[in-house]
Parts: sequence; C-alpha cells; structure tokens
Amino acid sequence: MNLSKYSVLSMMLLATLCVYSSDGQSKMPENKIKIGQQELTVEVANTDKDRQVGLMNRKKLGAQDGMLFIFDDNRPYCMWMKNTLIPLSVAFADECGNILNIEDMLPQTDEQHCALGNARFALEMNKGWFEQHKISPGMRIETGLLCDGF
Repeated sequence: MNLSKYSVLSMMLLATLCVYSSDGQSKMPENKIKIGQQELTVEVANTDKDRQVGLMNRKKLGAQDGMLFIFDDNRPYCMWMKNTLIPLSVAFADECGNILNIEDMLPQTDEQHCALGNARFALEMNKGWFEQHKISPGMRIETGLLCDGF
C-alpha cells in the first residue's frame, strides 16, 4: 500500500486530535460510571503523573464531565486546587465506591480538602454538581472496578 505524505499527515493529525478536549487540553483515558440515575463518561487519572495534573489549567469543564482519580491504596487522601482555574466539587469514595464525603473547592487555592475516611477514589465535577443531582454521602459510585466485579 502506497500512502501519500498527506494521507500519513492526516492520520497523524486525527490521532492527535482524539486525545485532546474541545478546549485544546490533553485528555486522559475515559471510563463509564454511574451514580444514582446519573450515567457519566469521565476521564480517569490512575497514574501518579495523571493524578498530579488532574484538571489543572482547564478553562472549562462540560456540564456532565468530570475526572475520576483512582488511588493505589486506601487512605484519607486530600485534594487541592493549585493551578486549577474552575470551581469544583469532589466526592471521596471508599474501595467499593461508597461516597464518604463531598467537598466544594475554589479555584487556584492550596487549601486541602480531605476524605473523612480511607478513600480509593475521588470524583471531581463542576462545583455544585453533586448537590444539583441529589448525590450525597452513602451513595455509591459504580465504576466497573474492584467491588463492582472487576
């Protein structure tokens, strides 16, 4: 098969565009999750590098978009908003996805927002999303991982 230079460049450009969000920010792998009646496709931060970057420098987040942080072990993790430009809410959840607590976070602050118990997951959404959708501690984030039958 003889591909022209332009065909190869077009395929490379298309591949590059597939890993960037609509505002030009690099996207992480995605996973489907469910909380109550809400079904979402969220970006997944499951490496040290991805967890450190998180949603930093994003200028916007879609109304139903979010990021699921998957930690290597269960402990009371904390989150902060360094270099994060949009207000967020975070739900900390245990190894089975049971929500421990939900915290609202203001942009570009170093204030720590911590899990009230041993967490394995943290789900960041636009500020107020959990309240708007009547999601509260004790409810379960179904991730398809761990206790969900992974």
